[in-house]
Amino acid sequence: MTAHTNDNAASFPHRHLLGIEGLQPSEILTLLDLADQAVEVSRQVEKKKAVLRGRTQINLFFEASTRTQSSFELAGKRLGADVMNMSVASSSVKKGETLIDTAATLNAMHPDLLVVRHHAAGAVKLLADKVGCSVVNAGDGAHEHPTQALLDALTMRRHKGQIAGLTVAICGDIRHSRVARSNFLLLNALGARVRVVAPRTLLPASVDRLGVDVYTDMRTGLKDVDIVMMLRLQRERMSGAFVPSVREYFRYWGLDAEKLSYAKDDALVMHPGPMNRGVEIDPEIADGPRSLIREQVEMGVAVRMAVLEALAAHLPNN
Repeated sequence: MTAHTNDNAASFPHRHLLGIEGLQPSEILTLLDLADQAVEVSRQVEKKKAVLRGRTQINLFFEASTRTQSSFELAGKRLGADVMNMSVASSSVKKGETLIDTAATLNAMHPDLLVVRHHAAGAVKLLADKVGCSVVNAGDGAHEHPTQALLDALTMRRHKGQIAGLTVAICGDIRHSRVARSNFLLLNALGARVRVVAPRTLLPASVDRLGVDVYTDMRTGLKDVDIVMMLRLQRERMSGAFVPSVREYFRYWGLDAEKLSYAKDDALVMHPGPMNRGVEIDPEIADGPRSLIREQVEMGVAVRMAVLEALAAHLPNN
């Protein structure tokens, strides 16, 4: 590992990454700069670094997520960590063990890094308060998903040069989206203008306090934007009829060529995945030349490497 990388990592002062909230713009940029270096590492034949050699990383996912869990696993292994995935579906938590009991059990194993996804907002913070290691939030309820916002920002910055001054439209199921919340915080911190575009039923009650411009019409909302970010319609989190039908939703809120034509000519399209093709986004747009969706997956591994490396700078060495 070069001294430059080490200096970069050491300038991130936090023991945990529980959310974008509370991070300074300079700290966000530190993580993005580290992630840029990690992209280069991941594109080499020799992808290994020794930053986490001898360290143990446990991925504790109370909600299934193939994409996030596999990218955290790959990130840890590329940095030299011993990585263990705990399948909560088959663990004692199913038998009634509390989160506090789980924390005590994990603590006894002496992990160095704990990556946690949980269906309840605040659960990751609760765990972080009870364990002796560094904790990364891989998504907690409808609260935050910080590494997704970081990988989105990294993808934008690599194409547009900088975040400041961009107009970004985040469209779709804002109400149930932790990705949207983390993106609002990060993009505002770095000087972007953020719009949300959604039917009223999919807007959170507090949307006017989030520092975003609110639109309920796709064509008006997409006018002259630099980035169009579509969100997954999270039907598993919905109780009640938020949308009339999937077909109707696509007609009014799905991204197709006609709606995209209202954005800037060089506007780029993003989606945190997994996509519902033909619901949030036309397959031709998802796979088209303006789509960054596959690249977001690559950036996900790089950002997670950056976060693990930044936290590793604060792990005790005895």
